[in-house]
Amino acid sequence: MTTKRLPFTKEQLEAIIEQYPTPFHIYDERGIRANAKRLTQAFSWVPGFKEYFAVKATPNPYLLNILKEEGFGADCSSLPELLLAERVGIVGEDIMFTSNDTPAEEFRKAMELGAIINLDDISHIAYLEEHAGIPELICFRYNPGPLKQGNAIIGNPEEAKYGLTRKQLFEAYQIMKEKGVKRFGLHTMVASNELDPNYFVETARILFELVVEISKEVGIKFEFINIGGGIGIPYRPEQQPVNLETVSQGIKKAYEELIVANGLAPLRIVMENGRMITGPYGYLVAKVLHKKEIYKNYVGLDACMANLMRPGMYGAYHHITVVGKEDWPHDRIYDVTGSLCENNDKFAIDRNLPEINRNDIVIIHDTGAHGHAMGFNYNGKLRSAELLLKEDGTVQLIRRAETIDDLFATLDFSGIKAVVAK
Repeated sequence: MTTKRLPFTKEQLEAIIEQYPTPFHIYDERGIRANAKRLTQAFSWVPGFKEYFAVKATPNPYLLNILKEEGFGADCSSLPELLLAERVGIVGEDIMFTSNDTPAEEFRKAMELGAIINLDDISHIAYLEEHAGIPELICFRYNPGPLKQGNAIIGNPEEAKYGLTRKQLFEAYQIMKEKGVKRFGLHTMVASNELDPNYFVETARILFELVVEISKEVGIKFEFINIGGGIGIPYRPEQQPVNLETVSQGIKKAYEELIVANGLAPLRIVMENGRMITGPYGYLVAKVLHKKEIYKNYVGLDACMANLMRPGMYGAYHHITVVGKEDWPHDRIYDVTGSLCENNDKFAIDRNLPEINRNDIVIIHDTGAHGHAMGFNYNGKLRSAELLLKEDGTVQLIRRAETIDDLFATLDFSGIKAVVAK
């Protein structure tokens, strides 16, 4: 079981809400830092281990800076993510640029920053050379096809749009060797939010075996493997977090059997987690606007799917706490909804909760990754503020809430003659 705790009291939260109206996302700096240290410590045996935080999960400069201070790099997949990393001082090979269907300007910016280029397709070799040149260090993303199972978020490998086939990998590294490249990496990632620790050990073993085969056949030496991210978090209280020490020790055993035994050490191991780094340490805070009783009982919040897409998009579970009623019996069944004009705008369906009243404060847990970042403006919804609960207990605004002026900023009203009703 995983206990869903809050990093603040009801009184502290009420004081925060007085200054920053709901809804908002708030992140726990102390929890994020402690979690980052746990990951680094678990893989301390690895020569040059590095976590490249997946910027897409929580693209906020304050959080990136915290993780930079913990020794993390940035895993970027777009031009804005590259620019965000650059602005917080993450540059050079502290950036892993892993993208797909990539525009030329993004390759050029990644090259300008000295980022590690992780190519998604063999045809991108010629495209990269034409538009940005050939880098000193190159990596390719492997799609293992039927050798590995994926999941609903990324898709089964054979149906996923990512990566090179096994046959293409050998050809791609040969091409790059002939172009004079001497530094190489290998990457894969085929699942997201995975809770089985053996999955990641198996992933590393597959990459180690490939390193052995490609090294011998192509005659190159690998500097690193990137086993991707995808480590899940226990969204449900009955789930357990992934034991990082179990993962680490399993990978170490495979490393010794395959890399050390074949004289290929040292080989760096890197990762690109997002969700497991910040996910459990973010909370969506909302208030109850309405209660509705028809064929079912509904609780309507001042937040909606625009603030947290995962439940509506994936049917994902997020735990809900009604502040001040943690010890009340969960003897009512509600659908917890937002105000979007879509029937999938639901944070929970048939959820057992305590009796809820208007103006109750509701906390939706585990929104620290792929929460605010997946926001949108359909129905003219405005994205919420982001707050940081700092280690000293103070709260800092790290992204203001959007305004109507923000929403209309890209519209051109100059040719419109307004008609005002009398």
